[in-house]
Amino acid sequence: MSTLVLGIGNLVMADDGVGVRVVQRLQRDYRFPPGVTVMDGGTLGLDILPWLEGVEQLLMVDAIETGWEPGTVVRLVGEELPVALKTKLSPHQMGLQDLLAVAELQGFSPREMVLWGVQPAVLELGMELSLPVAAQLDTLVDRVLAELAGWGVGVEPLAG
Repeated sequence: MSTLVLGIGNLVMADDGVGVRVVQRLQRDYRFPPGVTVMDGGTLGLDILPWLEGVEQLLMVDAIETGWEPGTVVRLVGEELPVALKTKLSPHQMGLQDLLAVAELQGFSPREMVLWGVQPAVLELGMELSLPVAAQLDTLVDRVLAELAGWGVGVEPLAG
C-alpha cells in the first residue's frame, strides 16, 4: 500500500504555509515505513501529479477557507474535497483542485483522500503563523499521525 502525506502551502504567506510546516515537523520528528512518502508540496500544483501515480492513500494538510473562527481544524474526505477547494485562499489551491481532477482523469486517483485543514487568520506576506493557527500545529501533527494509524501505518518517533 502506497501512502503520500502532502503538505501544501506557501511559507511566505503567513498561515498559508501551515501544511508545509506540519510536514516539516513530521519529517524532523518521525520515521516512516517503506511505502509512505512525506512530501513538502509547497505550491507545486500539477507538478505533484507524477507523485500521485500508484498512491492509494493521500493525506493532505493545508490552510482551508471554512468561514469558521481562525484556528478551527477540519477534516474533509473523498467527495468533500472538490467542493471545499472551490473557495480558493491562494493560487496553489486551484492547482490542488486541478491536480485531483487530472489524477482522476489519468486513472490514478487515490482510493482514499483526506485533507486536514485549518482556518487561516492571516494570508499576507509574512513568515510567521498567526497565533490561532500556530496553536493548532501540534493538533494537526497528532491528527495526521492518528489518520495514518487508522490506515495501519506505524510511525516511529525519532529520538531527540
